[in-house]
Amino acid sequence: MKEAERKLQQFRRKKADAAMEADSLSDNRRKIAAAAMEDDSLSDNLRKKAAAAIEADSLFDNYVLESKHVSGRRWTEIRFVDETLKAKTVLVRGQIQTSRAMEVSSIQCVLTVADNLSGQMVKFATSLSKEFNVDIEGIVSVPDYPIKRATQNVELQITKIYCFNKALPTLPFNIFDPARSEDDNKKDTCLNFRVLYVCTPANQQMFRIQCQVETEFRQYLLSEGFLGIDTPKITAGSSEGGALMTICWGFGSVFEFDSVFRAEKSHNLIYLCEFIGLDLEMEIKEHYSKVMDIVDGLFVATFHSLNEKCKKELEAIGNQYPIEPLKYLRKTLRLTFEEGVQMLKEADVEVNPLRDLNTELKRKLGKIVLKKYGTEFYILHRYPTAVRPFYTMPCYDNPSYINSFDVFIRGEEIISGSQRVHDPKLLSTRSQSCGIDLKSIEAYIDAFRNGTDPHGGFGVGLERVVMLFCGLNNIFMIILYRFLCYLA
Repeated sequence: MKEAERKLQQFRRKKADAAMEADSLSDNRRKIAAAAMEDDSLSDNLRKKAAAAIEADSLFDNYVLESKHVSGRRWTEIRFVDETLKAKTVLVRGQIQTSRAMEVSSIQCVLTVADNLSGQMVKFATSLSKEFNVDIEGIVSVPDYPIKRATQNVELQITKIYCFNKALPTLPFNIFDPARSEDDNKKDTCLNFRVLYVCTPANQQMFRIQCQVETEFRQYLLSEGFLGIDTPKITAGSSEGGALMTICWGFGSVFEFDSVFRAEKSHNLIYLCEFIGLDLEMEIKEHYSKVMDIVDGLFVATFHSLNEKCKKELEAIGNQYPIEPLKYLRKTLRLTFEEGVQMLKEADVEVNPLRDLNTELKRKLGKIVLKKYGTEFYILHRYPTAVRPFYTMPCYDNPSYINSFDVFIRGEEIISGSQRVHDPKLLSTRSQSCGIDLKSIEAYIDAFRNGTDPHGGFGVGLERVVMLFCGLNNIFMIILYRFLCYLA
């Protein structure tokens, strides 16, 4: 008799401990079942039923994660659940979908009534709607048929399921719409609800590619002896940023990634008021063509890397947005501005040879270059003096032109760069000729009075590079939050 009582007490403690460790248990059901177990007047049969109720209750429920304890459980990322885990129990976290896979990684889960799974549990599972956040524990199985509705070619036989967050019963749009082909009528709605929109495979992969672009930029520049820096961004006047001024301090070659703000009245699909910019400045020994050499090596290396390392990501984007791989040369094409103007004239396009090219002309020139040279990535240099900033060095042989360049992908500009004026006297003259108050940039000019090396540099917008490399036509798709996109 004493041995039976000891085992009963041990059984009670185990069940009580299990009940307290499970955040998913309903408080009312736990209390009722626990009270029944403590009631000595109940028969052993009823106690067993109470214990079974606690056990069943621990397999499913709603709960709020409140960081009550650390259980030691280990979650497995869905993308790692494959045939090698056959017959093993895993715990995964995700969002419920009822149709074709939406997430970057998805797995088909199966729940049926069995000896250890009640009808109430199945009823609970069927009450969960799309986008509900759940933890699911189950046994990995490998079906005899290929799974077309998920990324993983295995099934998860559910043994436990907990819902820790619910979505609205009516979503702003059908969650599957963004994964279909482009629909301009719904694009604004999708962009305004980024939490849902970014769930699609194509959109998530855009940001993985963006991360890879930044990583490749940084690694290439470091390998070329550049120093990564961080500078203040707010200045009193319209001078260049701090990256340029650090050349005066003997750093040689520097770069930085940071937010760039521009108060431009633009309401279109290629301009942003805030974007991530790469600013680069470097010492020049003889000719500003060295800056273009860096552009050449940097982007060709990045394009190669993306095509090799991001095949899965590019495939996911291509499944939703039909795009052609970017065409580029191993040695980047360089054309003078005058050559570009001549090519446009030969195509019967009117163009002012001493004014900047507008968006339409840039796109037309891009098509001409692609047809003639077979590349969508090229450099246009020696721009007219009238269209470049005061700190740009004039050409030695023709004051109407200046040592500057732009870089294009698919007919869209991604870079403006130049040789900077390093002589303070010439800098003052140039700024006055451009109508700039010298007092507003006094600190900038003074930085050059103690001597500095000849130098040049460029700036590039990260989001635009990703958009154009992927062949997309909407810059808003490459930003995480649509808060400050444009000025109306």
